[in-house]
Amino acid sequence: MSAVLDPDRFFDPDPAVRRVARELYEETRRLPIVSPHGHVDPQILARDEPFPEPAALIVQPDHYVLRLLYAGGVPLEALGVPRRDGAPVETDPCKVWQRFADHYYLFRGTPTAAWLEYELHEVFGVGERLSPETAPRIYDEIAEKLASREFRPRALFERFAIEVLATTDKASDSLAHHHAIRESGWKGRVIPCFRPDAVFQIASPGWPAELEALGREHGAPLVDYAEFLHALEDRRTFFKSMGATATDHAVLEPYTTWFPPNATATDHAVLEPYTTRLPPNEAEVLYQRARQGNATPVDERRFTGHLLMEMARLSLEDGLVMQIHAGALRDHNRPLFERFGPDRGGDIPVATEFTRNLRPLLNAYGNDPRFTLVAFTLDESTYSRELGPLAGHYPALRLGPPWWFHDSIEGMRRFRERTTETAGIYKTAGFNDDTRAFCSIPARHDLARRVDANFLAGLVARHVIDRSDAHQMARALAYDLAKQTYKL
Repeated sequence: MSAVLDPDRFFDPDPAVRRVARELYEETRRLPIVSPHGHVDPQILARDEPFPEPAALIVQPDHYVLRLLYAGGVPLEALGVPRRDGAPVETDPCKVWQRFADHYYLFRGTPTAAWLEYELHEVFGVGERLSPETAPRIYDEIAEKLASREFRPRALFERFAIEVLATTDKASDSLAHHHAIRESGWKGRVIPCFRPDAVFQIASPGWPAELEALGREHGAPLVDYAEFLHALEDRRTFFKSMGATATDHAVLEPYTTWFPPNATATDHAVLEPYTTRLPPNEAEVLYQRARQGNATPVDERRFTGHLLMEMARLSLEDGLVMQIHAGALRDHNRPLFERFGPDRGGDIPVATEFTRNLRPLLNAYGNDPRFTLVAFTLDESTYSRELGPLAGHYPALRLGPPWWFHDSIEGMRRFRERTTETAGIYKTAGFNDDTRAFCSIPARHDLARRVDANFLAGLVARHVIDRSDAHQMARALAYDLAKQTYKL
């Protein structure tokens, strides 16, 4: 362990709690990493080429880093982030790294600092803290290591003890990089995850191009809703053949609406408590309206709500775990999005309602043992009010770990405190890192294991659970639950 980092970091100052936390953490810290949801580009592992240099590896791909630097007044152009219009940006990586170091104070007290410190000192073995003065030396030290075989992507994958890594891929993705990984003979397990968001967003200007791409991979024009749904089924089958065990759906609100295919108007009175009404031909009407370029945001909401129900139905057939990430207003900063594109730190939380919005889906499928739904939220107020009670009742529902703004020291603690009493830890999905910054994967898992060890140690100190319980629960949170939930 690095001498720069305190071995007791993130543990409670109470000696009784800290002692048990250390004990639990020591049992989990070396467990393999199961990463069932993330955004690492599979091309990195398919090609296994040296990472270019420190700024491109640590600064530019991490929206957690970019958002705080931008909020602190550093233009993204100065960090070398490419603009959509091709306008000039900083091309000297040493200058990008220096600006990062000059503003490193912005990260003090944040979870991003915890991850960055781990990367610098544990992954790269840097023996001094990053500062404006040490930046050039640290840059050169990391750059030299990145040129060695020990720091190639696959070597780091193995060093990080990653047992399985799931990427996130469009429905129209050919999964060529996943093919390449398979054919290379390398034994690392990298699997895709089916994310069809782009073809659900029928009011988006980019929808026609996304639909065309889906049809191209499907091998037939998608002229009606039935063929569109058939294409989604076909792609799910393909993703599963490539190792996928889950789907993922990012929505502003987890609204679900459905009308059973064989139901008639006379069934509405019976169905009303269980499902929001959607006439049998409505999906076709909405689909054709979208093809004509006339879909509205209201149309998109209904269409997406219906398709979430269809995705749940298909999960009964193909066994893929369904994930819903709700409550992020994507690309809130429109001028920034127009200049630099998505994933630059501009996704902002909104208040989210689950109890009514998920009722149609959970009434239709939440009692079926074949179905698993993992719900994520950015609205922490729903933990104890809605999500904990829902997961504490419906067999199919699991709670995804804190995500985006809340996968932090305090966010993880609040999540455990507000859901354990009503759902227990065994209705949660363990931990996933949800990162596109490859070297932050072990940092995030280490933080989660420390926070969970500390939470359980507090329960032991208060005699809520005994030490034996705590040891079993610590392993479950660090490893077992993710494997079980995602069928890995």
